[in-house]
Amino acid sequence: MEYAKLGRSGLNVSRLCLGTMNFGVDTDEKESFLIMDAASEAGINFFDTANIYGWGENSGRTEEIIGRWFKQGDGRRERTVLATKVYGDMHDDHDGPNREAGLSAYKIRRHLESSLKRLQTDHIELYQMHHVDRSVNWSELWRAFENAEAQGKIGYVGSSNFAGWDIAVAQGEAKARGHIGLVSEQHKYNLLCRLPELEVLPASQALGLGVIPWSPLDGGLLAGNHRRKDGGRRSGDAKRIDQHRKQLDAYAKFCDELGEPEDLVSLAWLLANPAVTAPIIGVRTLDQFKRSLRALEVKLGESELKRIDEIFPGPGGDAPRAYAW
Repeated sequence: MEYAKLGRSGLNVSRLCLGTMNFGVDTDEKESFLIMDAASEAGINFFDTANIYGWGENSGRTEEIIGRWFKQGDGRRERTVLATKVYGDMHDDHDGPNREAGLSAYKIRRHLESSLKRLQTDHIELYQMHHVDRSVNWSELWRAFENAEAQGKIGYVGSSNFAGWDIAVAQGEAKARGHIGLVSEQHKYNLLCRLPELEVLPASQALGLGVIPWSPLDGGLLAGNHRRKDGGRRSGDAKRIDQHRKQLDAYAKFCDELGEPEDLVSLAWLLANPAVTAPIIGVRTLDQFKRSLRALEVKLGESELKRIDEIFPGPGGDAPRAYAW
């Protein structure tokens, strides 16, 4: 396994991050345990989850599964860099209007305590804001996170789905308080979604955040789903496949010439970007997990990266040079 520092922190994380969104939804507890055991044995120490995973009335179920896996002992918790998130509406909460999606010092404190109980641990290495809440003052948020850090309940703070300017504002406010600020940004980023290259990636690099791409295969579109007779398992796949058919066919041909499957090339492309710390592999089965591991062996040279750029052109370069030259 390869490892990298998470942003400007001193924390070492695996170059692949295990995503657990399917645990308790499409993946039962037994299979979830097998996947986490295999990940740990393979050297993946970076696990990502969120308090709302399980979804709706079952929000929190995924954290509970991870907590029961930790409870088995044998160093499972000690080997794991655990990341979870706060923002969403937890349906088992009775806080009235404070239950609604968003951020506040009140919500961070209460939802952190609930996550710790479900995860059966006393600390979380990376506590992430699942979305930005521009209605809340950063002084309030940083004070809440600083209190949690002082209590030993969280190690670092990360963001998810932030714009480049949200990252800049957050880091400016943190610097004024003498705080390290955000160490990571979790963002949708893949060959079909390269808009983050315009602002989010350069902002993250300049301000010390490691980028953790979610949906690296864009729901399977970059894994060869368009070649399947059923088109893919998601309801919106057929429309999107038709929309990107020309690109997907060209990409399939390129990967065939390369001798590597589309999903692994898609992950390798992300790993080749110096802004990226670790793509999230949100597998549903143990076989899918084992297959994903080989992405670390796929190395793309300049000519391969240039060809991929021709098939999936980006937004036109890093900000601000792409539009303010």
